[in-house]
Amino acid sequence: MSESERTAGRAAADAPHVKPKARSGRTPWPLRMLGVLAGLLGAGAAAVLLLATIALAVAYPNLPEISGLTDYQPKLPMRVLSADGVLLGEFGEERRDFTPIAEIPKVMQQAVLAAEDARFYEHGGVDFKGVLRAGLANFSGLGTQGASTITMQVARNFYLSTEKTLSRKLYEVLLALKIESRLGKDKILELYMNQIYLGQRAYGFAAASVAYFGKPLADITVAEAAMLAGLPKAPSAFNPIANPKRAVARQHYVLDRMLENGFITAEQRDAAINQKLVYHPRQELPVHAEYVAETARQLVFAQFGAEAYTRGLNVTLTIEAKEQETAYRALRNGIMTYEQRQFYRGPEAYVDLPADPAQLDARVAEALAEHPDNDEIRAGIALEVSPKKVVAVLQSGELVTVTGAGLKPVESGLAEKGNPKTQIRRGAVIRLVKGDKNAWTITQLPEVEGAFVAVDPRTGAVRALVGGFDYAKNKFNHVTQAWRQPGSSFKPFIYSAALEKGFTPSTIINDAPLFFSADTTGSQAWEPKNYDGKYEGPMTLRKALAKSKNMVSIRILQAIGPSYAQQWATRFGFDADKHPAYLTMALGAGSVTPLQMATAYSVFANGGYLVNPVLISKITDDSGNVLAETPLVPPAESARTVDARNIFIMNSLLQEVTRSGTAASAKVKLQRGDIYGKTGTTNDSMDAWFAGYQRTIVAVAWIGYDTPRKLGARETGGGLALPVWIDFMRVALKGVPVEGDLPVPEGVVNRDGEWYFDEFSGDAGVSSLGLEDTVPAAPTEEERNSILDIFRR
Repeated sequence: MSESERTAGRAAADAPHVKPKARSGRTPWPLRMLGVLAGLLGAGAAAVLLLATIALAVAYPNLPEISGLTDYQPKLPMRVLSADGVLLGEFGEERRDFTPIAEIPKVMQQAVLAAEDARFYEHGGVDFKGVLRAGLANFSGLGTQGASTITMQVARNFYLSTEKTLSRKLYEVLLALKIESRLGKDKILELYMNQIYLGQRAYGFAAASVAYFGKPLADITVAEAAMLAGLPKAPSAFNPIANPKRAVARQHYVLDRMLENGFITAEQRDAAINQKLVYHPRQELPVHAEYVAETARQLVFAQFGAEAYTRGLNVTLTIEAKEQETAYRALRNGIMTYEQRQFYRGPEAYVDLPADPAQLDARVAEALAEHPDNDEIRAGIALEVSPKKVVAVLQSGELVTVTGAGLKPVESGLAEKGNPKTQIRRGAVIRLVKGDKNAWTITQLPEVEGAFVAVDPRTGAVRALVGGFDYAKNKFNHVTQAWRQPGSSFKPFIYSAALEKGFTPSTIINDAPLFFSADTTGSQAWEPKNYDGKYEGPMTLRKALAKSKNMVSIRILQAIGPSYAQQWATRFGFDADKHPAYLTMALGAGSVTPLQMATAYSVFANGGYLVNPVLISKITDDSGNVLAETPLVPPAESARTVDARNIFIMNSLLQEVTRSGTAASAKVKLQRGDIYGKTGTTNDSMDAWFAGYQRTIVAVAWIGYDTPRKLGARETGGGLALPVWIDFMRVALKGVPVEGDLPVPEGVVNRDGEWYFDEFSGDAGVSSLGLEDTVPAAPTEEERNSILDIFRR
C-alpha cells in the first residue's frame, strides 16, 4: 500500500453540499457505463453484461454525493508554535497551498499527466484502453502497471478507503464516471493537483514545490516538475531527499513519458536530466515535540471543538525550542545507553531477498517501508553476514559495513550456533546507528520507556516535555499519563513533614535493620532493606537523605505518623488517595506522574508556592486576533502552601544530595553548586528517577518499562535518570549565573553550622530516634496495614 493511499486527504467530508448542474447534451453517465461495457464485451457476452448491470444498479444508490468537490474549501490547520516561534506541529489538513489550475504552470500539469494519466483529456474517467494495456503487461510478466486514472484517484482520495477489494475498485470506477459527468476536466485536474499527498507533509504540488525546492510553483523547471510528478506513485519510496537514487530513476521515467507525449523536446529532456537539483534544507518540524504538540491539541480541542482544525488557530506554547530538542536528545541518549547493556533480542523480521540484483532495490524499498527509520536509528536489511562483518542496505540504498566494536551489542545474534530465532542472517531486518566517528553499530529499538519534563518554578511555564522514546512507536504520554511509584524521590516530602514535627538536620537517627515478625503483623514477616543492603548505624538526618537510607525514612515516618505525612504531601500537589497512609509511603510506594513530580519540586524551588503548570501561553486566529492568553507571572502570596522556613532547610538538605550524596556527579559535571535534587529507585529497580532544580528551572527524568519489570540489579536513578537530567541542564543553565546562598527567612537560626527552626534549636527539637531500640516496637494497626499492603503490591 502506497503512502499516498494511506494518507489520502479527507477535505471534502466537511465541505458545503451545493448540488451542481449536470452538463446538458450528454448521455447520462450510468448509460455511458453500460454502453462502454457492451462495446468491450460484444454481443456474445450478454450474461456478463447482465451481471455488470445488476452490480451497477446495486452500487449506484450507495455512491456518495460529490457536491463537495464543486465547492472545495481547504481547511486551515491549527499550528502549534514554541515560545520563540518555531513550528512544533500542525493539526487538521496538512501543509497545503491551494492553487487554481490557471496558476499551475503548464510544465507541471504536463509532467503529472505524463506520469499518471496521459489520456486524461481523452477518456471519460476510466481509461479502458489503459486497463487492457495494464492487464496485458501484468499478465505477460513485463512488469506491473497501474490503470487508475487521475479522476479515479480523486474519487479514491476524497471518498473511499484504502482497502484493496473488488467492491472498492467498483465504487472507484463508478465514482470516477459520476465525477466526470459533473465536473470539467480542468476542475478535476485542479482538485487532484491540490489534494494529492506528496511526502514531507505536503499536500498538493504548490506545497511540495516549497517543501522540496524552497520555491513557488510558478518558478518550477522541467527537471523539478518531473521529480515532483514522480511522487504520487509512492511519496516515501521516491522521496528525493531520503532516496535520491530511486527518485532520479523515477524522474527519468517521467521525462521520457513527457517526451513520448510531445510535452517536451529531446533537448529539453536531456537538459533536465543534466540539471543538478538543489533541495530545500528540511525545515519542517525541526524540533521533536510530538508529545507536547499533541497535548496542546487536546487542550485546544477541549476549548474550541472541531473548529480547532479549521480556523487557522496559532497556538503559542511556553516551550523553548532549543530546550525541547535538548530534552529529546538527552532522554533518547539515556535510553539507548541503557539499551546497549541489554541482551540482543534478534532482528525485527526476516525478508526473502531475490537472487537477481536488479530486483533487490525494489524489494528492499518494499520491505523497509514496514520498518521506517526511527530518527537516528536506521533500519537496514543484512546482505552479507559473518561473525566479524555485516553488510547491510538502508532504505536510501546506501550500503553500510559494520565491523569490530560495532558488532559487540549483537554478538549473540552472530554466533554460528546461536538461536535461529534471534540470529542475524541474510535478509534480517536490523537497526543501525552511526557514531561520532562515522562508525556504524548494530543496535535494536528499546523496549524500555522514559519521560522528561522541565518547568519554570516561578510561573509554572513548561519549558520542555518529552513523553516517551518515540511518539510514532508509542503515543502514550508518560509525562502526563504514567502513574508510577516515585521511590526514594518521594522522601523529601516525608522529611519536609518531619521538620514541622521537631526533626532537624542534626537529628541522629539509627540506620539499623528493621524487622516485623509475622506475630506482630498478623501476616508475613517484613524486613525492609537499604538499597545496597548496608547499614551505617546512627547518622544525622542530613546525611540520611543524602545517602537515601530507607531505614531512616521508615523510622521518621513511624515517628510523625503516616496520616500526617499523607496530608502534608498534598501541599505539594499530590493526591492523598494515591499515597495510602502506610509505612510503605516512606519508600515511595504511592503513585505519581513525572509532571506531578515537577510541580511538587517547584514548591521547593520557588520558595513554597504551589503553581499549576502552564503549557499554552496564547491562542490567536488566522488574522492575529487574540482568543485566549495566560499571563506568566510569579504566584501571589495566597498560593503559598509551605512555610518559607521549611523550604529553606529542605533546600539545604537537597543541595547536600548533589554535593555529597547519591547525585554528587551533578555538581562535578555541571561545575556549579546551586543545584538541588533527589534520586529515586523503586523496589526491585523497576523505576529510575531524578528530580532536581536550579531556582529558575525544575526538571524530572524517569525511565522504566510500561509493564513494570526489573531494569537490572545495578540500575538506579543515579545511574539511569540523573545523566539525562545533567545532559539537559548543561544546556538549559548555560549562561545562567550561579546563584549565591538563599536569604535566611525569619525564624531560622544557625547553630554550629547547621540550620534549625528557632523553636527547635538547642534541646527543644527531636535529638535522636531509634538509638535505644535493638528491635522496633510492635507496629500500630495503621503500620500493620502498610506491611500487608506491600505484599499486595
